[in-house]
Amino acid sequence: MKSGIKISGITALLSVILTGTVAAQIGKPFIHDPSTIMECDGKYYTFGTGGGGLISEDGWTWNSGAVRPGGGVAPDAVKIGDRYYISYARGTGGHASEVYVMWTKTLDPESPDFGFKDETRVAFSDGIEDCDAIDPGFLLDPTDGRLWCCYGTYFGYIRLVELDPKTGKRVEGNEAINIAIDCEAADLEYRDGWYYLLATHGTCCDGANSTYNIVVGRSRNVTGPYLDNMGRDMLTGGGKMVLAARNRVMGPGHFGRFIVEDGVEKMSCHYEADLDLNGRSTLGILPLLWKNGWPVAGENLREGTYEIESERRGYSLELVVDFVRMAGGMRGFGRNANEPVKPVPSQELADVIDTWPTGNIGVRIGDYMTRPHQKWTITPAPDSSGYLGGPYYKIVIAGTERALAATADAEVITVPEFTGAPEQLWRIDQLTDGTYRIMPRVVPNSDKKLALISIGDSTPTLAEFDMNSDNSKWNFRAH
Repeated sequence: MKSGIKISGITALLSVILTGTVAAQIGKPFIHDPSTIMECDGKYYTFGTGGGGLISEDGWTWNSGAVRPGGGVAPDAVKIGDRYYISYARGTGGHASEVYVMWTKTLDPESPDFGFKDETRVAFSDGIEDCDAIDPGFLLDPTDGRLWCCYGTYFGYIRLVELDPKTGKRVEGNEAINIAIDCEAADLEYRDGWYYLLATHGTCCDGANSTYNIVVGRSRNVTGPYLDNMGRDMLTGGGKMVLAARNRVMGPGHFGRFIVEDGVEKMSCHYEADLDLNGRSTLGILPLLWKNGWPVAGENLREGTYEIESERRGYSLELVVDFVRMAGGMRGFGRNANEPVKPVPSQELADVIDTWPTGNIGVRIGDYMTRPHQKWTITPAPDSSGYLGGPYYKIVIAGTERALAATADAEVITVPEFTGAPEQLWRIDQLTDGTYRIMPRVVPNSDKKLALISIGDSTPTLAEFDMNSDNSKWNFRAH
């Protein structure tokens, strides 16, 4: 073994660690019925049933601290101009309920500008009609600036009313419209000429036995009809699945959408029960994908060992080292059919590591051959730092501490040891098309936001991300 390079005991771990998934957030992300996540003065906020909510400095570690008055259940939030509008509902007995809207100029409870104003009732139910006026959800229509609010539960219809975006009050004379049934916690979104109604189906409030899941229909008009992928109307119980229980989190509900930038979107929800967190109801943030015009929940990258494959041509990221031929590399054809059959051992790290330099080693892109210099182990960074919906990652050659790092020249290399330096930490976002963007947390001596790019079939570098170019996109293959 050469000095400066360590071989760990996980050399043989060459497939994804299935138990290493990252589902809910860290800290104390305990919440039920979370609102759409809002960003305010560099922090993230979400509000929940009961009057409180969560705050995060980075979008990954969440703790209590958000404040809103009124108590009640299932709030939502939207920013219009310099105001943050918050809606919530409270019951007056049985299924008699009321939806209220109020606003504040900041969500920071420590700011002198904090304080909710002009609380107004925008919808109600009398407990007899086929609607329970709770679980409000906003839509600020980007096509015309109109503000809408949907509400309702399994007790009857999901209804839609129009609000005044300047005041948050209900537009005078506006009549509620029925748009769905057999669901609750609805949310409206607009994308590429379609209005999407995302709603929560199934049963809630039963911990690990809750059957909550999120479904969707779409329409060319905000007032519907909202049809699913099979043409079923959500007014008759239709809905295409967006997210159900997975791994060890149960009962996802209360969809929210956060657009980070072009090609990078996140969805929020709560899980009725996170089995790794005492079965508590917790905040979940996942990549939001769009497939054939439909929203689909993505997956935060699991820790494991991967080929890092360029979408450009399918070549893989590898160390710039000499190719070492495998032992017993006889040609695979033209041999005696009666020759004894025995497996050829795979090339292992110990077979090649002594041929590698001890200092920094560059990276390139090449044909994937399942060789040690092409296998990367990816794990959340030990310092638990993160960004909206994910941790920063450590990326090393499998079985070693040789770490991928950004340089001051906006290039990528590997260094002999992972130190936790910010240029060795990587943000990995699943994009709306299902591929991934890989970005260093910091590029030394630069304030530019750069991503790992394939500028040629064999040349990786750091450059500005372009969602419209396959040069900017990567895949992770567990072999």
